[in-house]
Amino acid sequence: MKLRSFFYLLGTFVLAMVMVGAVGFFWLTAQNPLNLLRGAKSTSPAAAMFVSKQAPLMVSLLVSPDRLQAFRQLAAPPAQRRQARAELEQFKQTLLANTGLDYQRDIQPWLGEEITLALTTLDIDRDEKNGRQPGYLVAFASQDVERSREFLQLFWQKRALTGSDLVFEQYKGVKLIYTDKLELPSKAASRLNKANRQPLNPPISVSSLATAAVGDRFILFANHPRVLREAINNVQAEDLNLNHSRLYQRTLQSLSQRSIGVTFVNLPKLADWLGKPAVLSVTKQPVGDTTAPTYESLAVSLGITPQGLLAETAFLTALGQSESAVIPPLTQPVEALQYLPSTSPFSASGKNLDQLWKGLTASLSGYDVVSQLVNQSLATLQADWGIQLTEDVFHWVKGEYALGVLPVAVANKADGTVRGLANDSDWIFVAERSNSAGSRQGIERLDEIARKQGLSIGSVQLGDQAVSIWTRLSTASSPTPKGKPAAVTLQAEIRGVHASVGKYEIFTSSVEAMDQALSAPQASLVKNPQFNQARGALLQPNNGYLYLDWLSSQPLLEQRLPLLKVVELAGKPLLSHMRSLTLTSYGSQAGVQRGGMFINLK
Repeated sequence: MKLRSFFYLLGTFVLAMVMVGAVGFFWLTAQNPLNLLRGAKSTSPAAAMFVSKQAPLMVSLLVSPDRLQAFRQLAAPPAQRRQARAELEQFKQTLLANTGLDYQRDIQPWLGEEITLALTTLDIDRDEKNGRQPGYLVAFASQDVERSREFLQLFWQKRALTGSDLVFEQYKGVKLIYTDKLELPSKAASRLNKANRQPLNPPISVSSLATAAVGDRFILFANHPRVLREAINNVQAEDLNLNHSRLYQRTLQSLSQRSIGVTFVNLPKLADWLGKPAVLSVTKQPVGDTTAPTYESLAVSLGITPQGLLAETAFLTALGQSESAVIPPLTQPVEALQYLPSTSPFSASGKNLDQLWKGLTASLSGYDVVSQLVNQSLATLQADWGIQLTEDVFHWVKGEYALGVLPVAVANKADGTVRGLANDSDWIFVAERSNSAGSRQGIERLDEIARKQGLSIGSVQLGDQAVSIWTRLSTASSPTPKGKPAAVTLQAEIRGVHASVGKYEIFTSSVEAMDQALSAPQASLVKNPQFNQARGALLQPNNGYLYLDWLSSQPLLEQRLPLLKVVELAGKPLLSHMRSLTLTSYGSQAGVQRGGMFINLK
């Protein structure tokens, strides 16, 4: 062989090896579970083409469950990987309970990089006289069209063997398969006419399940064939679907982070579905000649960090509402946090409490139930303390503020006795005093309110610090030997303590709490690694932080909010590993109110 030919062959071989190595490297990089930290390949759900512009809710997972499982396995310590795998397998089987499906056998071989669930309509037949029957649609992306269609065929074969009557329908080039219709009585139909004892309205025709394979991209499931027909219409008449909705596009474009999942909510429609007893109820407010809720839509993107889950929210204000820009003032935690101990299981901090409260009140004014919940909680506090918080406290707090609760011993089902929130927990409130007379007058007004309530105001030394104490004096008789007059003792019940420290006024519910506040700078909340990890995941500038240590707060929250137990049952795989929750607001611009939430996981 000539030397030239040898080098030619050698060069060709080396080049081929380099190409193979490059392809292998990029393939391994693409398959690396850590890529989820950069978000999904697509930030916009492709299945939005099936969903109507009027749909109340759409939730999309933009990565396959297998990639999430691989990431979970990689992130978990080696000793906990078996438990993590078992938890995820149990979660998959729970979701598929009563379907006769096995994830690994039936779905995993063909499932692609998207699963979308949508509440497509509030009433399938749009006739409220016979009661509402919401329409639900689930879209699974397919990466293997043959295996996905085989899955559908096998799925319906099993249903036929159980005696279900199947209906096959060709609709605009798409084959629909669904079970024979079941006649379910509606609320209206259950009421009998007094004259002839017949239903006032006919029952609603409801199918238990309907499916369709659309092209080579999606497998659709719905609770009625009409939902599938409308989904196909939405694809073929593009103006009908979410992808061509100004509201949808504007809301999603306001999200800045790359994510693994997206949720879109049409707030007025969702509120209409939930109704008055629900958590979200919209009250329409007059705006000129029209009426509109405070916000029109909500988008939430969910991303992954090595420490937990990071969500970004975007509320789009309704037409006619103010779209003025509000730039958040903070690029770091407020210095007032130095007076909260590092063990505080709950804290709220920021700047200009007066402006925050006015903005919150305006935002919630269109949502009855949420607004009532906040106002009732505020009323309870005002009744306990005998003050009007908005006028007597919020009004003069124009600078920094920090509110914290001190932990006490509480029973925790998961971890035994821990220190956390309880009904008798002490609290600390720190407010920056401004140079104006407003702060001084506000503090003097609180002292005057205390006097009117019959409290005595005294001053004592707590170490090197002079503090003012609000006390209620009372007398009590103690038993004495016969023949001697009863001994009368004077008792003092401490109702509050406050002190001026530097540029701050510190209020506490007890002397012990004040002592902890004065000692806190040596080991404050801003020195707590868990708090710093949580806030470090959120964007800046922002309006401050609402921080909740979930492990120590869970018992009290379950006691105060019974609905939380239902949420915990549904979100057990997540909540059982949650360590803390941190919220913040990024202000508003161009009619979009943005915020962030970080869930720190164990």
